[in-house]
Amino acid sequence: MLETIKQTADYLANKISDVPNTAIILGTGLGELAREITEREEIPYSEIPNFPVSTVEGHSGKLIVGKLGGKRVLAMQGRFHYYEGYNMKQVTFPIRVFKALGVEYLFVSNAAGGMNSSFDVGDIMLIEDHINLFPEHPLHGKNYDQLGTRFPDMSEAYNKELRLLAMEIAKEKDIKLQHGVYIGLQGPTFETPAEYNFLRIIGGDAVGMSTVPEVIVANHAGMKVLAFSIITDLGVIGKIVEISHEEVQEAAKIAQPKIAEIMRTVIERM
Repeated sequence: MLETIKQTADYLANKISDVPNTAIILGTGLGELAREITEREEIPYSEIPNFPVSTVEGHSGKLIVGKLGGKRVLAMQGRFHYYEGYNMKQVTFPIRVFKALGVEYLFVSNAAGGMNSSFDVGDIMLIEDHINLFPEHPLHGKNYDQLGTRFPDMSEAYNKELRLLAMEIAKEKDIKLQHGVYIGLQGPTFETPAEYNFLRIIGGDAVGMSTVPEVIVANHAGMKVLAFSIITDLGVIGKIVEISHEEVQEAAKIAQPKIAEIMRTVIERM
């Protein structure tokens, strides 16, 4: 594993001059945020040694290097999901490579179903905590001390200072920002009404099929994380309607300029 990470990191270090210290994972429908990145270089995942390839519509499958908020960033336009058949080591492999390159900050976005009755489709939720319900843990197996401690602390999985900065910026720019707990499930089915109800009872505000594994590995690696969900459908009793992946993408695109504005300004002020 260590040799594989090094091989990929060495390849990217040779391709990228001045490696950024911030990486962004652009989730469903948020690939358009990549257009905000200037002075860009693009590297298809298919050209990166050991990288999986995204198979989901709305995930382009490119690593982008360029400027956002006046600072250089790495952006994954397309992520990997457990439901695609990848194991958790593959899903989180890019995070290991980013750390090996010297990345210190990880920004994550996703599309999620909202279970909080105060949420509306198109809202942006700042993730304050998560509940991991994936059937496989990304740190399962042998631990390498070079990558992180055997039992990483998760009491502040989402960095408090970055969250406060995001809240301040949203208030300044008059962007409505919800707050809550994200629950990660394996997918690929959307949740049943009974499942939505169960997830709400155990403390969830939004549910999706990504993010949690990447955030766990980022914390294991000592990175600081900021994450957002775009509420693309509702799992609130009485408001549940049939949903498709295309509708999720469309809802995400509508909210994208707001989340782009927050992310850009956070990076600017960090």
